Amino acid sequence: MDAKAVQTLNLPGLTRPEKFVTRTGCSFTRPAKPEKLQMTRRRVVLACSYNNVPASILESEGHKFPLEEELILKNRSQQIQPYLNGRCVYVVGMMGSGKTTVGKIMSQALSYSFCDCDTLIEEEVDGHSVADIFKLYGESFFRDKETEALNKLSLMNKLVISTGGGAVVRPINWKYMHKGVSVWLDVPVEALAKRIAAVGTGSRPLLHDEAGDAYTAALMRLSALFEERGEFYANANARVSLENIAIKLGRRDASDLSPTDIAIEALEQIGNFLKAEDGGYAR
Repeated sequence: MDAKAVQTLNLPGLTRPEKFVTRTGCSFTRPAKPEKLQMTRRRVVLACSYNNVPASILESEGHKFPLEEELILKNRSQQIQPYLNGRCVYVVGMMGSGKTTVGKIMSQALSYSFCDCDTLIEEEVDGHSVADIFKLYGESFFRDKETEALNKLSLMNKLVISTGGGAVVRPINWKYMHKGVSVWLDVPVEALAKRIAAVGTGSRPLLHDEAGDAYTAALMRLSALFEERGEFYANANARVSLENIAIKLGRRDASDLSPTDIAIEALEQIGNFLKAEDGGYAR
């Protein structure tokens, strides 16, 4: 990570990291001595003090794309970067909408780092998973921690941030997210239910108590959640409709779209917002 990116971590309430480590792997524990690298995925990790626990994990992913997709991503990012001007990008949407996967692709295209807000919260609460935090402390406690995390992140630059599905409900969270640019991944609830039923609901605390087969239970609960949250998602600066992308690309439905398809559209919709905000790129 370049020096400019590191400078953004010098925040009130955070201790500037004395050193940062580039390593492979999916988790990080500061070792006393250098360790052998076991995995091939590149990860940049910066450990900061956030109430005396490691609180920010920023990733720089090394995805490889087909040449055509890579060129499109590069073109989209080059068009919007001067107008984005280092502002953070917040990815919002229902659980299972692909915020983390799509966000990582966007971060690579923009030469940003990626941060998962839920992971940041888990780091602060003694490494407990989101599901365990809900079980042990309740949803209200989790939402308070979520707001604290978004407040901290709003002071930073050049991050793509994946938010929790319910982060949109609190107005104060929008105050923080609107310091950057927000993009809503609008996925049909039927597609969400299929995804979640396929992988299980163990990590989804708001779906644990639903009865019936996995798909029907997920569909019913997700439909109810969308009724509650739909108007809040619409506060995002940009909307990415997977149904519209499928039509545009001639695909059968949203389930036929790749994360890269969605990331390309997200960058385009962010560009449309920035263009309107700026009164048009060319004057």
